[in-house]
Amino acid sequence: MDLRFLATAFATAFTIIDPIGMIPLTLSATATDAPARRNRIIDQAVLVAAGIMIFMGLAGRAFLNYLGITLPAFTIAGGIFLFLISVDMLFARPTGAKRTAEEEREAAAVENPAVFPLAVPMIAGPGTIATVLLLLGEAHGNRLDIVIVIAAYTAALLVTWLCMRASGFLLRVISNTGIHVTTRLLGIILGALAVQFVLNGLLRTPFAPH
Repeated sequence: MDLRFLATAFATAFTIIDPIGMIPLTLSATATDAPARRNRIIDQAVLVAAGIMIFMGLAGRAFLNYLGITLPAFTIAGGIFLFLISVDMLFARPTGAKRTAEEEREAAAVENPAVFPLAVPMIAGPGTIATVLLLLGEAHGNRLDIVIVIAAYTAALLVTWLCMRASGFLLRVISNTGIHVTTRLLGIILGALAVQFVLNGLLRTPFAPH
């Protein structure tokens, strides 16, 4: 087993989904809902997000090939994209990879926020989809590494579901300050992982001789 890939997969999955950061987002999206309805919404949101990740994991590589996008090119672009997200996390700014200002306004009018905005783009947003494809590309078809990627995102989704279900209690325990500190720490990790993805892409890019 490649322990480096194992650590990378789990660190990437947890930092990009950010279960702790989902606590206040869940409370704001379900502020007017009763506890039983909130739990149903959370269950639906996590299941929908999981379905989207599975679909993109299965079809994403074929779609890239159809567009003529090589894996090194996607790895570099994905690394740059993740680095931008990490900068927003470090400065505690709302990132457009999660929700835009327009989506914030639309979310307020949505009766059931399970699919939008909780599943997409909060859990399975562009950043999450990009990391799924990046890690599957890093696996290079190795079955054990693919299982590791699946396990990493399954664990991240499970922890996210637990954090969302217990969001009211956890917010009182951790407080907004604790959530911001955790998000900044995860931002540092995500930034380092993003740079590593870019370096991996550059090292695998076949440069033409002069």
